[in-house]
Amino acid sequence: MQKNNPRILRAWTLYDWANSVHSLVIVSSIFPVYFSATALNESGGPVINFLGFPIKNSVLFSYTVSAAMLLAALLSPFCTALADYSGRKKAFMKFFCYTGSAACALLYFFTKDTTTFAVFCFGWSLVGWAGSIVFYNSYLPEIATEDQFDRVSARGFSMGYIGSVLLMILNLLMILKGDWFGGISEGMASRVAFLTVGLWWFGFAQIPFTVLPDGIRKSPESATESWRSWFFNGFRELQKTLGQVRQQLLLRRFLVSFAVYNMGVQTVMYVATIFASDELKMESSALITTILLIQLVAIPGAYAFARLSERWGNIYALMVAVGIWIGICWAAYLVQTQTQFFILAGIVGLVMGGVQSLSRSTYSKLIPADTADTASFFSFYDVTEKLSIVLGTLVYGLVEQLTGSMRNSVLALLVLFVVGLLLLWRIPSQKIYHLRLKTEEVL
Repeated sequence: MQKNNPRILRAWTLYDWANSVHSLVIVSSIFPVYFSATALNESGGPVINFLGFPIKNSVLFSYTVSAAMLLAALLSPFCTALADYSGRKKAFMKFFCYTGSAACALLYFFTKDTTTFAVFCFGWSLVGWAGSIVFYNSYLPEIATEDQFDRVSARGFSMGYIGSVLLMILNLLMILKGDWFGGISEGMASRVAFLTVGLWWFGFAQIPFTVLPDGIRKSPESATESWRSWFFNGFRELQKTLGQVRQQLLLRRFLVSFAVYNMGVQTVMYVATIFASDELKMESSALITTILLIQLVAIPGAYAFARLSERWGNIYALMVAVGIWIGICWAAYLVQTQTQFFILAGIVGLVMGGVQSLSRSTYSKLIPADTADTASFFSFYDVTEKLSIVLGTLVYGLVEQLTGSMRNSVLALLVLFVVGLLLLWRIPSQKIYHLRLKTEEVL
């Protein structure tokens, strides 16, 4: 496969453009607000009946996210192993993309009477998003050389931020200025927004699906083997990859550090608006402004940390980012005004784009060179990321429940970032590490 082909690289980044609208519109902004306003009981209360059990709507939302992430984490290793063996990486990516985008579109039918249906659609949209991302990420070491990982990864995240903001603005105009769109109600505008997310995701995904190459089969026979044979051979591929991961000291160290600091990063992304609403009593318009600010500032942040990595190496650049996250948590514990929160949100955006982009490219650099099992290797990265979301939000919620204050939960995140920084400290800079290896070879 030809690496650094501009056409293939552009097509790859467009999948970020396609799928990131799900994270912004469905996970972070419009859907949670609509869910809280719609998933109510007959008297208008938040405790609803779900599959015969009474449960508060906010708790149901949180449990749905956790269950979907756990399911994605369980599916990922087996699906990626099957994809690597059969050479059908793109087919698996299409499956998760198409079913996830269809689930988003089906949220158009979400009303008070279809809450259970909507919960399952929302849950599978998360599984589809997470499932397609692991295959998408695994293309990076196949289409680019190592010296381009940071820039290409940053370009992908930037495209995602831009695309999601553009669709978000259109959706907000429909909700806030319904008279511009034929007098559409806020509820109908929100449901149309879910439909547009599904269409946007599905439509723009056709570009990378057309250009990106298929995987390489492990053997010519794999093209005609049965699904049962694929399963057993895929399981053997997974065992083989696990053995390779165990032998890679720096890879294991990075996964452990990533798991810890990513708990803090992902939790902040999920709870920032709730913190602002409950602790600072910010209005919905201010919250939406905050979300858009974070997305826009994340674009230069991703490129800035890519440049920092080129000069100092990935690990040092990540340590700078995690160090800033520690300062953010301390500032969040002390923040009192809306203006202070806006400033803090801008800093969050800068490091959010940088740490996500660098984490992906750093892992790409640490997997064995010229490996054919890129999807299987990235499944371990994907599982680590999903489990860190579950554990991070659990820690945040438990601390708040035990102490009665979100600010104490923020301090718990600060501890996670400190531990993550110390774990990163154990990993040598890749520039220094490669230089040391070359020196040893000469000697």
